[in-house]
Amino acid sequence: MAIPNSRIVFGKALKEDVFSEVAKEKSYEIFQAGLDQRGNQSKNKSTQLRKFYDELVMWTDKVHAIGKLESDQKSADVRKTRYEDSAPFIKMMNAKVAYAKGRNHVDDSFEAMFSHCIQSISDAETLKHAKLFMEAFMGFYKAQEK
Repeated sequence: MAIPNSRIVFGKALKEDVFSEVAKEKSYEIFQAGLDQRGNQSKNKSTQLRKFYDELVMWTDKVHAIGKLESDQKSADVRKTRYEDSAPFIKMMNAKVAYAKGRNHVDDSFEAMFSHCIQSISDAETLKHAKLFMEAFMGFYKAQEK
């Protein structure tokens, strides 16, 4: 049974199982969706999905990279500004996943989940949560390949 993307929630409403059970169930669902009739992975290959994860990590690092600052408030302000400057490029990842789907590299279920995650990002904190969700997802996904 497909787990609804609506269970993937970031921010203050973060559930305790989002990085465990939800990520595990979504990885299983998307892994299965990528198999062809012979049981070979024809879509949703881990190398393709890893590209999206790596880009999300890069944006998270850019937003959260804080040097030695004088106060926590100042670092929060810097993160807020960096997120606002990066947000259009982070949201552009929706176009990239749509392109990958158009090229048959990913299927509808991965595009829907990843787009949901990107649309759920609204600040530096939710960006970090999206990155952590994709990190957990990729770990569970890779484990299924063996």
